[in-house]
Amino acid sequence: MNQRFRTWWQPRRGLAIAEACVIGLVAALSAVFLKVGSGWLGTWRVHSTHLLPAWLALPAIGLVLGFVAGWLVDRLAPEAYGSGIPQVKASLANVPITLSWRVAGIKLLSAIITIGSGMTLGRQGPTVHVGAGLAAGMSRWVPTSPDHRRQMIAAGAGAGLAAAFNAPIAGVLFIVEELLQDLSGLTLGTAIIASFIGGVISRLLGGGSLALNLQLTPSSSQFSIPEIPFFLLLGILAGLLGALFDRGLIFSIKFYRKLHISLPLRVALAGFISGVVVSMLPASFRNNTALRESLITGGSHPTVAAIAFAAQFILTLIAFGSGAPGGLFAPSLILGSCLGHIIGVFELYITGVGSPATYALAGMGGFFSAVSKVPITAIVIVFEMTTDFNLVLPLMIVSVAAYLVADKVVPGSLYEKLLELKGITLTKEAPMEGALTKLTAKDVMQERVETLDAQMSLEEAMQSFARSHHRGFPVVEDSKLVGIVTQSDLLKIRVRNLANDIFLKEIMTPVPMTVTPIHTLSNVLYLLDRYQISRLPVVDGRKLIGIITRADIIRAEADHLNCDNRTLKLRPEPSYIVYQTRSPSTGSGRLLVPVANPETAGILLQMAAAIARDRHYEIDCVQIMLIPRHSSPSETQVRTAKSRRLLRQAEVLAKKWKIPLHTQIRVTHDVAQAILETINEQHIDLILMGWKGSTSTPGRIFGNVVDTVIRQASCEVVLVKLGTTQNSFNRWLVPMAGGPNSPLAIKLLPALITLGNNPQIHLTQVFKPSELKPDMSVSEQAIRHLMRRRKLSSSVVALPVQANSVAEGVINLVQTEGYDVVVLGASQEGLLQQAIQGNIPEAIASGVESTVILVRGAINK
Repeated sequence: MNQRFRTWWQPRRGLAIAEACVIGLVAALSAVFLKVGSGWLGTWRVHSTHLLPAWLALPAIGLVLGFVAGWLVDRLAPEAYGSGIPQVKASLANVPITLSWRVAGIKLLSAIITIGSGMTLGRQGPTVHVGAGLAAGMSRWVPTSPDHRRQMIAAGAGAGLAAAFNAPIAGVLFIVEELLQDLSGLTLGTAIIASFIGGVISRLLGGGSLALNLQLTPSSSQFSIPEIPFFLLLGILAGLLGALFDRGLIFSIKFYRKLHISLPLRVALAGFISGVVVSMLPASFRNNTALRESLITGGSHPTVAAIAFAAQFILTLIAFGSGAPGGLFAPSLILGSCLGHIIGVFELYITGVGSPATYALAGMGGFFSAVSKVPITAIVIVFEMTTDFNLVLPLMIVSVAAYLVADKVVPGSLYEKLLELKGITLTKEAPMEGALTKLTAKDVMQERVETLDAQMSLEEAMQSFARSHHRGFPVVEDSKLVGIVTQSDLLKIRVRNLANDIFLKEIMTPVPMTVTPIHTLSNVLYLLDRYQISRLPVVDGRKLIGIITRADIIRAEADHLNCDNRTLKLRPEPSYIVYQTRSPSTGSGRLLVPVANPETAGILLQMAAAIARDRHYEIDCVQIMLIPRHSSPSETQVRTAKSRRLLRQAEVLAKKWKIPLHTQIRVTHDVAQAILETINEQHIDLILMGWKGSTSTPGRIFGNVVDTVIRQASCEVVLVKLGTTQNSFNRWLVPMAGGPNSPLAIKLLPALITLGNNPQIHLTQVFKPSELKPDMSVSEQAIRHLMRRRKLSSSVVALPVQANSVAEGVINLVQTEGYDVVVLGASQEGLLQQAIQGNIPEAIASGVESTVILVRGAINK
């Protein structure tokens, strides 16, 4: 059931939209709860002054509630300190800061207590933090990518802001301007949906942000051209004072740190001081909402506005520096309205025209822009709260001027400076685009997949595991993926002592975790790490088209770092045929021999002719000429005399053995690409290649050309490393590992041994020293196969060898007995197995001086 749930929640656009809807709803409900809870607690606080003296009630309430809020954060969720926006910004920048339902819940409760205690902090920052935390917790339910999770967190933050201000557009803009800075379609779509739902639900449930008297402000706001200098003055003052405010916040945080007291005591101290100061001010200062409306509608005297500005300025620094869970949006708006009201009254006194209310609203946007460095968001927030088009131009003038001045005086984002105080630095450099983001699962997946049939018996499945190095197999039925089975599944069945006649479909894990061909490697790696699995099937619909492992992803990233064009699909210009000969197509298949070295070409051609004669194949012989990258293969003049002489060796041999032979000379930028193009164009069934025995290419097993052919060629591959005695092919050694490719080596053997005189064949199996009675059934079965093909019973023997590893056992045996040729059957994965387990074929080929022939089966595409 859990697997089905995970599969249903695979990352897709529909899921993102559904998530955004739920996030918007939850964020709105939390914003309304925060408003109602803090409002109720604040009302109780004001009423308490009617029962007790204000100088006693307000400091006591601030002290007690401040300590409770600080204790909740300190003990239950230390990440819930402060406004919360810096934490959200850091999380979206992939900094490991916890965002979860626990953090969101503690933030919500502690913010209610803090704001209700009378500290001059806002609830908009906490709402953003709560929305992001709720979205982060929800994203852990679904097996999506890190990018998808970041988009959902950003949508939650935007929904929280939209719900707090009843400003959906501002919520979206805040994501783009400050948090995620991403304009992709999915990010904008989810942000818009979440913010819209958050704003609508909040308004329906009475979650109005600042409770502005909207009947008064539209009729009184006005703007005329002569007022522009006064609005510029307001913007400059807002920028200077906003920069001073930011510096004051930093100073306050550092000052509290010097006190060396715990967070609960710091918040309690801030609440106590706030209560003392407010109790000394007029009674109207105890209700922030009434004070704000009075300033905006022009009902306050400039002296009251000046006192309110000074008090809010100082008290916000005191409260925020303590680490109390509260935001800066509301204090910034109140400070801006105070400053705007003062300038508006001053302008009215000088010119006799104008509206202090317009200046108060413009000042809100200007001071908010100067503090948070988000001018566009500031303009839209005030506009959405008032819906007054007359405010747009004043808001633009004041907000932009304030932003430019503040950024000149104190450059950089306040939230980033707050993170730096915590030792977190957000880099501005764009991350280097790597293979994880550029490549998809289809680009690097293994297209040849070993599968088990759903109708296979338990005993047959155990035998398949015994013959393979894989720890799990996809299970298919009618070529459709229906499940996956692992060694642990078989172990559970064995522990339960169930009968062996049950079918594989009864013990497999149905509906396994899968990825599609278009998943990026970052998505795949995220799923592998999240569920601690080593490989994922790649499916197109239900059809299994490949499998991708951690090793595939590591290799792709390494290829990217090594500037390997194969992995990044930066293919050079196609090769060009400058010379070719054709013979009648009378064979049942085609064998390709790339020739390059005149010293080894003869032996390779003899092997190719032996295989072709045994299988009734035609031979394609290709000689490849490299040219510089800046030259075009189709336009570059080349000399083919030497290459033709090399190809004539093949023509003589083919004529002697009466084998159809086709030759061609290709001009290319990349040898491996030219070989692969030849394989595809000529429908090659088998390729026979030479290998010098070592490579100096970093990150390669056999070298760039051979490794690429092994990975990508769909045909059968035979790789030959010629030994020091190239003309001796009498004593043959064939290690039998029991894997699916060992029969390939046996199948090739009857043709190759015709190169020797009275050949002797030894089949060997390597066993651990701890195994007292080796099982030689695999070797005995191979001997019976050879006897049916050739009368070789007197020349074929089975030989068990004890050693700690296959490579060690084979190398010691070759050196002791002096074998001329070693034939190894290996899969694509085995030939290119990386250094963690050791590359057995490469180790044997490099460790002996004899001729080594490596065989890899065809890949079914």
